[in-house]
Amino acid sequence: MTSSFSALAPYGWDTSWADAFAPYDAEGLLAGRVVRVDRGQCDVVTAGGPVRADTAFVTPHDPLRVVCTGDWVAVEPTGDPRYVRTYLPRRSAFVRSTSSKRAEGQILAANVDYAVVAVSLATELDLGRVERFLALAWESGAQPVVVLTKADLVPDAVTLGHLVQDVETVAPGVAVLTVSSALGEGLDVLAAVLSGGTSVLLGQSGAGKSTLANALLGEDVMDVQAIRDVDGKGRHTTTTRNLLALPGGGVLIDTPGLRGVGLWDAESGVGQVFAEIEALAADCRFHDCAHLAEPGCAVLGAVDSGELPERRLDSYRKLLRENQRIVAKSDARVRAEIRKEWKRRGAEGRAAMEAKRGGRR
Repeated sequence: MTSSFSALAPYGWDTSWADAFAPYDAEGLLAGRVVRVDRGQCDVVTAGGPVRADTAFVTPHDPLRVVCTGDWVAVEPTGDPRYVRTYLPRRSAFVRSTSSKRAEGQILAANVDYAVVAVSLATELDLGRVERFLALAWESGAQPVVVLTKADLVPDAVTLGHLVQDVETVAPGVAVLTVSSALGEGLDVLAAVLSGGTSVLLGQSGAGKSTLANALLGEDVMDVQAIRDVDGKGRHTTTTRNLLALPGGGVLIDTPGLRGVGLWDAESGVGQVFAEIEALAADCRFHDCAHLAEPGCAVLGAVDSGELPERRLDSYRKLLRENQRIVAKSDARVRAEIRKEWKRRGAEGRAAMEAKRGGRR
């Protein structure tokens, strides 16, 4: 890493990024990381300091290929306005589906190592929502981390232990940490985890993300608003995605509170969240078992024996169905496969009814 790039090291620059940028360096372009995007403009930190750049050259029709917070970009050294010429190939990307009916994906953060899912303990745990966030996190290529915020509002240690255990059961292979930003508890452990790379902070409004970000940064950088006592929800205190260097190492991307978290082509992510169901499915009699009423279904057998909670299987089915619908909207081949499967099941159902009627006759 050359000395001219050393100022970018706190933002995640390494020799691999330097190698990828080499062709643009030869053209005299500046390397930088996008710290904020706003209406066709972006703030970029470069070795020479922060610059404001226009993204007009990198605005394709594909919403997943627009410049995003966390991108490493090649910026013109001069100009009014300056332009982002391109961004380097992404190592990871956190993507969700939009709330529109057009089946579009929205990229929230790029080149992320840790996806931190903030869950407030001030309200009742929604394990299904945790599973949804984790599916997207695994699919992004980042390592998920669940942070249970506002631990000081839990009445006793025994209750807190039960809550942690509940989350751990739906988050295989994921660290589950408890923090209290108000008391400063658990922050040192979280900061140590995040010091190794780039993290994106995710969660609903009112989850305490901005307060947590301020605690990690050691100063009040993000605005904080009180949550409603009625339902524990808050307003969007963060309105844009901002990349900030942490004092203990690593960088943090804070995001607005997410009311809707739609899956986007996240089948493998769902499989990782529900790893125990995928493992059980390997022992089903039929390789294409849907775990509904098929004979010899190992998954249903685990539900009957109490080994697998029925809520867990219901959540697994729900997320798979949702993901399949999203993929089918943009993939004609998948739509055809779904129709073929519906016809096959319909034919099997009609054959079963005919067999019953024949037996009665």
